[in-house]
Amino acid sequence: MLELRACVDVDDLEKAIAFYTGVFGLKLGRRQGSEWAELLGASSPIDLLARPAGSPASAATSAVRDYRRHWTPVHLDFTVTGLDAVVERARAAGATLDRDIQEREWGRMANMADPFGHGFCLLEFRGRGYDEVVGS
Repeated sequence: MLELRACVDVDDLEKAIAFYTGVFGLKLGRRQGSEWAELLGASSPIDLLARPAGSPASAATSAVRDYRRHWTPVHLDFTVTGLDAVVERARAAGATLDRDIQEREWGRMANMADPFGHGFCLLEFRGRGYDEVVGS
């Protein structure tokens, strides 16, 4: 079976470990010094990769890592219960709320950014979740 791992570049590994374990209740798995840490407790492991701001993002492009708020077409969604409390916990840990919490047919959603500028969403499902709008 194919295993999916999410990798998140950060410029401060200890701060990232504290953010993701404190906000989402993830647990620290394996680690390799100050360069890599594995977080467990989600449906897929999340690997935190320490990479300095300004370092090359890829050999195929001239882009460099920038930890100010940025947009990327790939982001993490976390399903939670008690959305308002998780939003406040995330904000207290350095996240920002990008816009007001949205009410949807399937539940509620908060668009946020972690302390490293990466966007993520918090989803709180109601009823049958996405099946409320797409059928079953």
